[in-house]
Amino acid sequence: MSGPALTHIDSAGEASMVDVGDKTETVRVAVAEGFVRMKPETLALIREGNAKKGDVIATARLAGIMAAKQTSSLIPLCHPLMLTKVSVEIAPDDALPGLRVEAMAKLTGRTGVEMEALTAVSVACLTIYDMAKAADRDMEIGGVRLVSKSGGRSGDYRREGDMR
Repeated sequence: MSGPALTHIDSAGEASMVDVGDKTETVRVAVAEGFVRMKPETLALIREGNAKKGDVIATARLAGIMAAKQTSSLIPLCHPLMLTKVSVEIAPDDALPGLRVEAMAKLTGRTGVEMEALTAVSVACLTIYDMAKAADRDMEIGGVRLVSKSGGRSGDYRREGDMR
């Protein structure tokens, strides 16, 4: 099985942090998404602001932003980054039913922000689960994936089709 070499494996087969010192600084943006599926009654509880732990959506948004800023502390080979923007949008979806989460991370730098966007979505989803679990332990977190990324040597990427 042959394919692109893994960038975080050195010539001895050991995990190592990639040296990005020679890369050109470019504007880099990544968008990720995910969802938390729940009972319709749980979604209504969150919409009405009646969850026991407080405002689920506002808290999850802040948790996602904070998580993006801590990505290099959570994922061993990620570089610490000076993010210039992180946004987390959370929207109710009656068809799911549940909440859809989208995060965007941005910087001007030498390495991408995909992991920061994915971390923001993951932690926002976990926070939603934590804050609503008293009402619904059957919630499901899913669909966490990179939607798009721009900037850098590898160019732009946009997910094709809907895999939900």
